[in-house]
Amino acid sequence: MIKYLKTNDEKCVGCMSCVSACSLLYEKEDNPAKSRIQVNGQGRGAFHLIACDQECRKCVQECPTQALVVSKTGVVVLDKSLCVGCLACVAVCPIDAMIIFPGDKQPFKCIACGACVKKCPKEAIAIAEKEESPASRVWAEAIAAVRKEEAK
Repeated sequence: MIKYLKTNDEKCVGCMSCVSACSLLYEKEDNPAKSRIQVNGQGRGAFHLIACDQECRKCVQECPTQALVVSKTGVVVLDKSLCVGCLACVAVCPIDAMIIFPGDKQPFKCIACGACVKKCPKEAIAIAEKEESPASRVWAEAIAAVRKEEAK
């Protein structure tokens, strides 16, 4: 099972409560650019919530230092002590959920903590679980095999 942030764009009103909750929790400041969840479409009447789906794992595969790992709950997490700031993970993310703030040396992403869920007045976000797809399993097994070989 993979724990992830399930979003519903149709319910989102663009209030940015989720963004504020996230940046306040992790960065101790209300700064939308430093939030692990992003809301696109302000002012257009249609909003799109962006957060890591925890399943594609392209960032894990691309990371040259193995700083990105999959936790027991299926969440992709960054080990900052191993990250060299190459930003390969940012470049490979297909939904722009791996974020770098100008001036920062390391990227960040959603880890499905739920801080945003508690603040969303419209229930446009929820913590959910999903079965791991066969493709994700194959990627995870391949990555684990490569890392095991490298460790020898």
